[in-house]
Amino acid sequence: MAGIIALRPIVPILLGAAVMLSLSMGLRQSFGLIMQPLTQDIAITISDFTLALAVQNLAWGFLQPVVGALAVRLGFRPVMLAGAALYVAGLLLLANAHGVVGVMLGAGVFIGIALACTASGMALAVGSRAVPRVVRSMVLGLITAAGSLGALLAAPIGQTLTVDFGWRAGVLGFLALALGILPAAWFAGRVDKIVLPPGADQIGETSIKAAIGTALRTPPFIIMAGAYFVCGMQLLFITTHLPSYLAICGLDPMLSAEALGLISLFNVVGSLFFGWAGGRWSKLALLGMIYISRSLVLGWYFMLPPTPATTLVFAALMGFLWLGVGPLVAGSVVEMFGLHWHAMIQGLAFMSHQLGSFLGAFGGGLLFDALGSYDLAWRLGVSMGLTAGIVQVMFALLRPLQPATQTARGSAS
Repeated sequence: MAGIIALRPIVPILLGAAVMLSLSMGLRQSFGLIMQPLTQDIAITISDFTLALAVQNLAWGFLQPVVGALAVRLGFRPVMLAGAALYVAGLLLLANAHGVVGVMLGAGVFIGIALACTASGMALAVGSRAVPRVVRSMVLGLITAAGSLGALLAAPIGQTLTVDFGWRAGVLGFLALALGILPAAWFAGRVDKIVLPPGADQIGETSIKAAIGTALRTPPFIIMAGAYFVCGMQLLFITTHLPSYLAICGLDPMLSAEALGLISLFNVVGSLFFGWAGGRWSKLALLGMIYISRSLVLGWYFMLPPTPATTLVFAALMGFLWLGVGPLVAGSVVEMFGLHWHAMIQGLAFMSHQLGSFLGAFGGGLLFDALGSYDLAWRLGVSMGLTAGIVQVMFALLRPLQPATQTARGSAS
């Protein structure tokens, strides 16, 4: 009975964080459904629309550490509520867009800022604060898995409204769903009332500059952030260019949609598994194993002529290895630096991930335009992924993770 009473204040926080992440990520992942009708209706190019999405990713990545610092100073609730309001405003701008400026501001700038306030960085930081250490990794896996479920709701609604009433109706459908982020953020914001337990802050309530400096002087964090860059590059290369690759190979266009859907489904399983595994084995070593496995699967698929069967197997395997990195990175940051500056320092790592995402999407297109094939792009993705994974595993095994204060004390002595 005492355990149930202790859980009561935590459950609304975790549900709020999960729903907030699920809606913010699910809506964002469904924008491709409106790309074709939108660009044709308001006479902009596909590259104009994808540039807006690139701006969205960069704004999300670069503002994540800023938003994390604001959460420390102002509290999680006001930051997340502001992000939810910006998400609604961005979709409203997009629904009324008549040119590239409206698309860039709505889908790019506003929603990019909103994602920094409501997506994985903030949701996992909230989850980390709300639960004790012994179950933290599993809970982070559960929250990450929820991030894949939003697309299963948003995509059918957006697709149906777009087909029946046009792309603006589809965006308004997204807007109606986005309103649900507001109450979710409110409930998740109850985490501000939780007092951090003794010993939860390895670097304490220091200044922002000092906290960033500590992170940038911590070798395990630098290695993890560098490997996270390669992670983002691989994932955005796949989501951006897999449909084009399948079309070039003459396969059914529906196969790419089926593959992306299968990635989302198996991502739920992978997130749960790696959340569980991170509570039992080295999180940094598990990250390296994900990067190695993902690179081997990528190499296997692109070395063979694609078929519907191999494409769906590839999607299932990649889905399992997709966002399992989320709970492992978030948990590693807590172990290194504690909870006080968790959102900001995790944001620094995520900024590296988003730079890699930009390179994976844009660089893959440049290489294809220059060479007429994706051969060099996928070979680079495989080799960089294997290198990052091997370095991550070796570093994790040779230098077991220690809190930043212990590392600093060891250096001082």
